[in-house]
Amino acid sequence: MRIDVVSIFPEYLAPLELSLIGKARQDGLLDLNVHDLRDFTTDKHRSVDDTPYGGGAGMVMKAEPWALALSSVAAGREDATDRKPVLIVPSPAGERFTQALAHELAEEDQLVFACGRYEGIDERVIEWAEEHFTVRPMSLGDYVLNGGEVAVLAMTEAIVRLLPGVVGNPESLIEESHSDGLLEYPVYTKPSTWRDREVPPVLLSGNHGKIAQWRRHEQYRRTAERRPDLLAEFDAGKLPRADRTALGDLGYDVVDGHLRLRPAEGGNGTPAEG
Repeated sequence: MRIDVVSIFPEYLAPLELSLIGKARQDGLLDLNVHDLRDFTTDKHRSVDDTPYGGGAGMVMKAEPWALALSSVAAGREDATDRKPVLIVPSPAGERFTQALAHELAEEDQLVFACGRYEGIDERVIEWAEEHFTVRPMSLGDYVLNGGEVAVLAMTEAIVRLLPGVVGNPESLIEESHSDGLLEYPVYTKPSTWRDREVPPVLLSGNHGKIAQWRRHEQYRRTAERRPDLLAEFDAGKLPRADRTALGDLGYDVVDGHLRLRPAEGGNGTPAEG
């Protein structure tokens, strides 16, 4: 896979030299290039922003430096195909980045990240770029950052670790949070007793069937406590009886293949009032 990142702060992307991402680059599994947007300016001040039309606070990133930078990236493709590279524009107005989306993007040949700053990039750049890229504005979540670099670091790590050969034990990718729509179960290591706290006995039993079931039920419990919104989208149509029982203990019923939270009951058997 090839990844290109365009930013006015290329040094912000230095962590991509470290850990598994850095090793993937060294091993030839990832071709990653960081470009300084200011290299594509034409004035002596290397300015990349200007005041917004219509007034308002802040500055807007100018269109021409971005067009020149993205054109340079597009022209630099060594194995050009009819398939357009994917241009990801980090933006709180974009689609939500998820684990499923990370898997989808890991199948692409080339990703290009455009790190906006200030009040964002002139919208005409996005329109123009659709001629050369598959443009996908994306958001890490419902909050605002100072620029796109932090989002690019997070998305790049989430995507690249899914490439074959990047993670040493591929099986570890299967049991992670969000890989099956649930949060990951809790994990423990030696010693079995630590500061008067015990490892759950089932993990010491050697019974792999019971351990697998305990872990699955812990996924349900943790997801119900921390991210109940995920359970609303979970496919529960083919769950075994033991799983349905565990979810029932958490207050969930399976209705038409989906999980529905049972209304809390008051002392007289009617739903409790908040």
